[in-house]
Amino acid sequence: MKRAFDIVLAMLGLLLLSPLLLLVALLIRLDSPGPIFFKQERVGRKFRPFRIYKFRTMVHDAPQRGGPITFGADPRITRLGRVLRKAKIDELPQLINVLRGEMSFVGPRPEVRKYVELFREDYAEILKIPPGITDLASIKYRDEAQVLGRAENPEEEYVMCVLPKKIELAKAYLERSSLFFDLTLIMKTLLRLFR
Repeated sequence: MKRAFDIVLAMLGLLLLSPLLLLVALLIRLDSPGPIFFKQERVGRKFRPFRIYKFRTMVHDAPQRGGPITFGADPRITRLGRVLRKAKIDELPQLINVLRGEMSFVGPRPEVRKYVELFREDYAEILKIPPGITDLASIKYRDEAQVLGRAENPEEEYVMCVLPKKIELAKAYLERSSLFFDLTLIMKTLLRLFR
């Protein structure tokens, strides 16, 4: 049932949002040199790696200019990228990941292997289901970059404080998972975006 829901909603989303997706792709092309999409390996269900799709919001050589965590007023983020991130429009290409079965609309946010390996036992439980576009942690940590920007050591803050809390929330989602709960989280995510 969840998979059918994901397929229908992803197809509908891609169809209805296609004018916006095309406009954003054009603006990215005009705003800065580099590809339209940002692709990065993440760890999916049962530890299977997959490539996550996002609209590119940083300079094309961002990985060479800094670490994997974005925080505060990161100078690698483009002018357009700031707008896309704030409105979460950069996440829309993940509808492709949902259609391909690598992600779901609701589920624990997919992490990079480096952080998954630090909490492998926890992720063995969490990754029994596909990762999602939104979840409890996405709602709680909507302004994660700003939170990390205030830390003395952002990566340490992420590993020691933020990620363990995200893992807790992912486990809480597993206990309450249902189609109704998924719809509730999707609505809460949309309400937070529009607010």
